[in-house]
Amino acid sequence: MSRMLNLIQAINEALDLKLADDPRVVLLGEDIGKNGGVFRATDGLLEKYGEERVIDTPLAESAIIGTAMGMAVNGLIPVPEIQFLAFIFPALDQLFSHVARMRYRSQGQFPVPMTIRTPYGAGIHGPELHAESVESFFAHTPGLKVVVPSGPYDAKGLLISAIEDPDPVVFLEPTKLYRAFREEVPEGLYRIPIGKAKRVREGEDVSVFAWGAMLRTALKVADQLERERGLTCDVIDLRTLYPLDRDAIVESVQKTGRAVVVHEAHKTAGLGAEIVSLINEEALLYLRAPVKRVAGFDVPVPFFALEDEYMPTEARIRAGIEETITF
Repeated sequence: MSRMLNLIQAINEALDLKLADDPRVVLLGEDIGKNGGVFRATDGLLEKYGEERVIDTPLAESAIIGTAMGMAVNGLIPVPEIQFLAFIFPALDQLFSHVARMRYRSQGQFPVPMTIRTPYGAGIHGPELHAESVESFFAHTPGLKVVVPSGPYDAKGLLISAIEDPDPVVFLEPTKLYRAFREEVPEGLYRIPIGKAKRVREGEDVSVFAWGAMLRTALKVADQLERERGLTCDVIDLRTLYPLDRDAIVESVQKTGRAVVVHEAHKTAGLGAEIVSLINEEALLYLRAPVKRVAGFDVPVPFFALEDEYMPTEARIRAGIEETITF
């Protein structure tokens, strides 16, 4: 059986199922209990599981992550929520210096099974520090896994896999997609492997790599190009940003000979640069054109009036793909 759910409903269902499935699972974060979270991702879970397993915390992100790590090394499976990705900045010392290093530091004696959930990305016209895409911070840190779903089906399956993973996972939820669309989501527990990309559109002319909210924009452009010009894009949803599915990236580029990477994070030192480097190292001789990046600009995410212009638009993505194809 399956139902039509949006992304936030799929997240809520995954949390509900894991709380029921494993008594070690604990949720904690700001306003996640009585209020059900700022986006209602934990709506109804306090009433169902009680305040010892769905814990409202003070507005103190460093304490949230530090407390969650203490829980994890003592036998619990915490799922802390950070209200918006940029709010995690005060907690980066706990995350980078301790959470990511504990397995290494203890020579494997203390794994840290915790999943840090947080909405990320622009497109909702929120105030400053509510629209950041700094996923490369986490992908650059050994000891962390980084997962980004692009739809309800993947969100549920990936979150269940993240909670069951023995290592810390940063689970980035595209805010713009929370209620953007619905798709069929199976009932019950199911898992999507971490570290495996998904081909969401078959094509022969150019490979397009994207994740999160940018995947839907890239797919719209792929539809336009096939309809108007007969060009087909091999669109790959990375789903996991660390560890990258290197085989999927290389195989696609070997097939098409051209590649475009789309992400809304700042262009300089964004994850697109890592993907370009991987392609150069593993598939250079297959390339028929330079790899193109279509990304956010190297400025702070702007306020409401210009926020949509900061993100890669359909026009910018199309121009990047056409430039690559006609090189």
